[in-house]
Amino acid sequence: MTDPKMMAQMVGGAGFIAALDQSGGSTPGALKAYGFAEADFATEEQMFERIHEMRVRIITAPSFNGRKVIAAILFEKTMDGQANGVPVPTALWQRGVVPFLKVDKGLEAEADGVQLMKPIPGLDDLLARGAKLGVFGTKMRSVIKAADRKGIAAIVKQQFELAEQILAHGLIPIIEPEVLIKSPNREAIEDILLDELTKALDAMTGSKRVMLKLSIPAKADLYAPLIGHMRVVRLVALSGGFPRPEACELLTHNHGMIASFSRALLEDLRHQQSDDAFDRTLSAAIDEIYAASVVKA
Repeated sequence: MTDPKMMAQMVGGAGFIAALDQSGGSTPGALKAYGFAEADFATEEQMFERIHEMRVRIITAPSFNGRKVIAAILFEKTMDGQANGVPVPTALWQRGVVPFLKVDKGLEAEADGVQLMKPIPGLDDLLARGAKLGVFGTKMRSVIKAADRKGIAAIVKQQFELAEQILAHGLIPIIEPEVLIKSPNREAIEDILLDELTKALDAMTGSKRVMLKLSIPAKADLYAPLIGHMRVVRLVALSGGFPRPEACELLTHNHGMIASFSRALLEDLRHQQSDDAFDRTLSAAIDEIYAASVVKA
């Protein structure tokens, strides 16, 4: 059963979602951006130790709290870890931040202009463990590269089938069919995606609801019809490779859409920074992304 306080925050809370869910494939790049040399994480174990230290430093920084960061998406190993002696999901909610969990295991090879998610073995066990640890919801990413309706329909079908499995565990799924911002015919892709998402939402039954995490559209407010849909808890945006200032500027033109940024949130943080400098840098990024999420053009 979903926590009503967490649900109220996700439906109407002012702020944005921090995406702290870099997985094995994206972790080395995240650590290098954070100021580590490759020698500092020569083994996989060292790599995950370093990224966990980074994430704990972020979520325990004074500026990281529910006043502006309403939720955070975690990698599985982060969910299973601790911060200040308590499980990370507990530590987040103690600070007023709703915990989510990334559940996908990467992408299949491209077909029909898209990359579907790979199978997720042991998903039910992972969802049960997440629910026990106080996780509110999940996130899963697939990728759209071309305006191929067959491929886009397959992406949406897979996302919503897995959403049903997640909902059965009392968790709220974040559906993330990312449109690559450099894709040819991006506007055509997004028009097809809007149509397919609307059909899938209309087909849902009972009291089920999901969240949507979408690339900031080429056409401002394209996804506005989804915001008021009875099946949508919240519409959030990924930064998609835009630098933070550009991502924030674009987001201000999409009313009702809040950020769920990863690299754009963390891009100026370095492990060599003092705790005060680290928090000042993080606070500035939080303020900028918060403003773009709540103050619209």
